[in-house]
Amino acid sequence: MSKKNPAATQHKTSLVIEDMTCASCVRRVEKAIRGAIQAEEVSVNLATNRADIVSADKPDLAAVAAAVKRAGYGVGQDEIDLDITGMTCASCVRRVEKALSAVEGVKEAVVNFATSRAHVRFFRQAVTARQLQDAVAKAGYEAHVATKAGGSRDAAKEGAGPGRALLVAAALTLPVFLLEMGSHLAPPFHHWLLAHIGEQPLRIFSFVLTTVVLFGPGRRFFKTGIPALLRGGPDMNSLVAVGAFAAWSYSTVATFAGRLLPEGANHVYFEAAAVIVTLILLGRYLEAGARGKTGEAIRALAGLKPASARVVRAGTEADIPVEDVAIGDIVAIRPGEKLPVDGVIVDGASHIDEAMMTGEPMPVAKSAGGQVFAGTVNGSGAFHYRAEKIGADTFLARIQQMVEDAQNARLPIQALVDRVTEWFVPGVFAIAIVTFVLWMVFAPAPALPHALVAAVAVLIIACPCAMGLATPVSIMVGTGRAARLGVLFRRGDALQSLRDAAIIAFDKTGTLTQGRPELNSFTVAEGFDRRKVLALVAAVESRSEHPIGAALVKEAKTRNIPLPAVRKFTARAGYGVSGIAGKQEIAVGADRYMQALEVDISALADMAKTYAEQGATPFYAALDGKAAAAFGVADPLKPQTRATVQALKDMGVEAVMITGDNKLVAQVIAREAGIARNEAEVLPDGKVEAVRRLQQDGKRVAFVGDGINDAPALSAADTGIAIGTGTDVAIESADVVLMSGDPAGVVNAVGISRATIRNIKQNLFWAFAYNIALIPVAAGILYPRWGVQLSPVLSAGAMAFSSIFVLANALRLRRFKLVL
Repeated sequence: MSKKNPAATQHKTSLVIEDMTCASCVRRVEKAIRGAIQAEEVSVNLATNRADIVSADKPDLAAVAAAVKRAGYGVGQDEIDLDITGMTCASCVRRVEKALSAVEGVKEAVVNFATSRAHVRFFRQAVTARQLQDAVAKAGYEAHVATKAGGSRDAAKEGAGPGRALLVAAALTLPVFLLEMGSHLAPPFHHWLLAHIGEQPLRIFSFVLTTVVLFGPGRRFFKTGIPALLRGGPDMNSLVAVGAFAAWSYSTVATFAGRLLPEGANHVYFEAAAVIVTLILLGRYLEAGARGKTGEAIRALAGLKPASARVVRAGTEADIPVEDVAIGDIVAIRPGEKLPVDGVIVDGASHIDEAMMTGEPMPVAKSAGGQVFAGTVNGSGAFHYRAEKIGADTFLARIQQMVEDAQNARLPIQALVDRVTEWFVPGVFAIAIVTFVLWMVFAPAPALPHALVAAVAVLIIACPCAMGLATPVSIMVGTGRAARLGVLFRRGDALQSLRDAAIIAFDKTGTLTQGRPELNSFTVAEGFDRRKVLALVAAVESRSEHPIGAALVKEAKTRNIPLPAVRKFTARAGYGVSGIAGKQEIAVGADRYMQALEVDISALADMAKTYAEQGATPFYAALDGKAAAAFGVADPLKPQTRATVQALKDMGVEAVMITGDNKLVAQVIAREAGIARNEAEVLPDGKVEAVRRLQQDGKRVAFVGDGINDAPALSAADTGIAIGTGTDVAIESADVVLMSGDPAGVVNAVGISRATIRNIKQNLFWAFAYNIALIPVAAGILYPRWGVQLSPVLSAGAMAFSSIFVLANALRLRRFKLVL
């Protein structure tokens, strides 16, 4: 007897380790890995940033990653999208997810039934695409690495296969159906057929046509359904295959060996078997077309970018593929053309239709220095612009990616569906078997035909498709419609969290207000020159990015006041700025800044209070440690701010304002906006605490902001909403992005999130109620009292209708109108 080779049971795993910088990092990572799992060997290589692990059993890579993270490093991760073929119902989704999740190194696998796409996150170098494809193949499906957007599926191509099969099946089924139904609806016709052709030839004729239907167009159900059944993981195809085959087999025995059946049981159900296949194919065909429509938003976005660009090189214009445009190229745009890449206008001017980004119908005036974006449409002007972002970095590409990510997300509401669908099809088979047995035991003779009809009806009427489609199709249509209205859900679960928001907190500057403050007035202290103070203050503020500083610089330029050079500039977030001009030290900021610098501002306090009571933000300037001036800068509300706040109140949502302004100014602005509660004098790093205070009562809070200092609060809120005219940092931290700077977009985002979740609940109610109500009817629960037994033909029709109903209901979201 040979000894077992120890190496045969060893598991070798490689992981990419991030953030290592020296040999001590290597030791710490090795120690962390050994502490997390029982490993025979751990080797970490600083040069390759790789950890090789040898263990007797499969290592828990999640535990390894957590341990490495606690040690201060990261484990490299990758993502991949796979197009899955062969899925027909929600049960298939669960099986594919389980197969992918079981691959060693996979961190998360999410399968979207509506797009037939799997999104897999895995530890880098621990998993290959081939391993994932093989795992899907073992589960009975096919996987291919996705090469195009999931939402770009072609409805016509998708429906072509079922469409051709449907035509053949319908042509062969129609004569069988007419022969059977004709005998019921027109007895003279039936008697004429029996007299001139005979019952046996008619049965053989039906047998031939039905056999061709089942094993021709209907072969797809057997090809995938029977192997799934044999693997112990039956799906919808299994239900159809077994149901149709049972009806065909019984009818075949009745046709060619009728004497084997009990007396009175010699009936044929060829029309049921043929019609079942035809109706399910019809359902698949209609479903394919409807599912294709759910991806219209992605296809529309993909079609916005032109295929070529007119680039100026060496003084001449040349049309080149848009993929060949390089950063820095000068692109020429003529009237009516779509822009191929993002950039900045260098000469010329025009009005550009940016509705695809913002949802706003009015074209936007653009001139030299103005930013322009790929996919937008030029008006009647002509201009040249410098390419700054190309390919996947363009704003259009980012929008498309955001929509795709949201459409592939799984909402918390889906958890119940996942649990049910895992057991649904096996449960239906169990119900069908119990139904057959009960009919055979309790039904009057001949019981066999009734038992067969009831069992087949149960198999055919059950519809896991409707359950599987209920959530993803609504998400696809809802997020797609939102994108066309200028609302981008970066994460799909934000649809549910925003719908549940009880409080929406707004940052003030640039969100509720226009973000372009103007200097209303200022007062200088005794002994200071007004023009000189403004020059020094504007000089320091010219180094700042704060909107208030921009207002001072603008005022100085308006008055043609030259600005001196500034050195040693410093900025203290939430307080103010300082610097030195010539020999004078200048400090500009809020009262708290002056207090921190121990500057006495009592002589200017009354004037500052007056500014605040007028709704202007007061701040001070100090020269060489002495209070020199008080300024009042007003930032008017955006036109739609009051309407936004009122609309939120009407929706049962409380609006709260968070601002760094002093309490008096905050009260005035909040009153103008119609906001009852505000958090004033909040420093940038205090916005997170302000959000958490609002969350203390267990209420869900959404935060709306546009600046870099809003990013932490956007992340801390249950739902972060970024104004799209804000910074990239704010947008990347948010769950929802409003493409325009209009706060009314918040109302529209809440509206479409509520409409989408309501639509999902309607779909789920239909899917569950349909099965709960009709499976017992198919089993024959109405027969003892009313003598009603559901035909398998009607069951097939009901099944096909259930999926179409869910899809049609989801498509209603395409008609969602702006709330405000």
